[in-house]
Amino acid sequence: MPNMRATKNPMPSQDPNVRNKNFNEVTLGYTAEMAVDEAQRCLHCKNKPCVSGCPVNIQIPEFIAKVAEGDFEGAYQVISLSSSLPAVCGRVCPQENQCEGKCVRGIKGEPVGIGRLERFVADYHNEHNALPPKAPEKNGHKVAVIGSGPAGLTCAGDLAKMGYDVTVYEALHLAGGVLVYGIPEFRLPKAIVQKEVDNLKALGVKVETDMVIGRILTIEELKEEYGYESIFIGTGAGLPRFMNIPGENLKGVYSANEFLTRSNLMKAYREDSATPIQHAKRVAVVGGGNVAMDAARTAKRLGAEEVYIVYRRGMEELPARKEEVEHAQEEGIIFKTLCNPVAILPTDVTDTRDPAYGWVKGIRCVEMELGEPDESGRRRPIVKEGSEFELDMDCVIMALGTSPNPLIKSTTPGLETKRRGEIVADENGLTSIEGVYAGGDAVTGAATVILAMGAGKTAAAAMDAYIKGKNA
Repeated sequence: MPNMRATKNPMPSQDPNVRNKNFNEVTLGYTAEMAVDEAQRCLHCKNKPCVSGCPVNIQIPEFIAKVAEGDFEGAYQVISLSSSLPAVCGRVCPQENQCEGKCVRGIKGEPVGIGRLERFVADYHNEHNALPPKAPEKNGHKVAVIGSGPAGLTCAGDLAKMGYDVTVYEALHLAGGVLVYGIPEFRLPKAIVQKEVDNLKALGVKVETDMVIGRILTIEELKEEYGYESIFIGTGAGLPRFMNIPGENLKGVYSANEFLTRSNLMKAYREDSATPIQHAKRVAVVGGGNVAMDAARTAKRLGAEEVYIVYRRGMEELPARKEEVEHAQEEGIIFKTLCNPVAILPTDVTDTRDPAYGWVKGIRCVEMELGEPDESGRRRPIVKEGSEFELDMDCVIMALGTSPNPLIKSTTPGLETKRRGEIVADENGLTSIEGVYAGGDAVTGAATVILAMGAGKTAAAAMDAYIKGKNA
């Protein structure tokens, strides 16, 4: 008989007033007993609605059944048939909108904690199985993957399992893409990302770092001179957007990308780090998505006394995951909603930090109210007349979304892109150039890790079919 308790096993975590001062992982994970108990809540529906909500089609009831039996390694083997990054997905996927959003148990209570179980299974495997995966026999064909984020790593892993000679080209000095430069250590420990990358290397995937494709090599050169039969572009969306308001060029104004990259990838929070970062006292983070939550919570951990989320819609409209919003609130982040900056204010020449003019002193905002829905379906924010006010700040972080870097487009004749630079690709990831595929944020704009993984998986299958068809 299933466990019919209406609620999930709560996730153990650090105390909020302790964790907001360190970069250790916030959530601590299930124990084996908690995992088995949670797995027993699954009803094992015949039509498997949870699977339909998973972009990489993990056979969720099957892996949960293994957990319920205490066969944790067997559960990992089920997950790994579909996912190359289970320890990552179990931590950062928005399960509430995907697999758990389809769970029948969620109709009259809380859904089964699918993400928490996936994390437990992956962590159990990594702790108890030291042997790396075995590389399959090579099939004699070579492919290239540009970008080592979730889309690129998934595509590379699937192709390696098929026997392809795979080389991943990464622009930065460390593989992982947004998993290492964007998501903070307290949400996704970098040792976990490195473990997943090491597993791919064990499958035979070669990773070339410090390789800016479009500058060092072009896609045409990869095809013509290096002999890659097919190429996948998974370069993400790393170009930050700004509001184009007065004061955005002042010292103390960051894009969330720069702020998080300095902290996450370059470890600027460590005393021995060579990468500078501002340890501000009053910080405004403009935006309401997961990146905004990450930036705000990072600023708090760097010693800020007050950190504000400044968002032009209300709490109900925040696009960030509910769990991330709750964690931010617990950690003391202040939410200033229905509010929008119109200018960033400078200090005068008496500022003691710099004799020159140009540090942030505050922000000028206007109050907003919600009108009729816009094209996104959300109610459009409208400025309240005469509602201007100022907030004292010494740091402002813009977390307003990102677009793909234009470098690939500008160096690849014939590659079709959209207005903001997203690569045009069909349902299989095929671009306007034969044999060149793309997926993830480079195609969709900024989205989720699991959607990028799904795109990488789809493209890998299409690349395999393309190469086989060409050589038939």
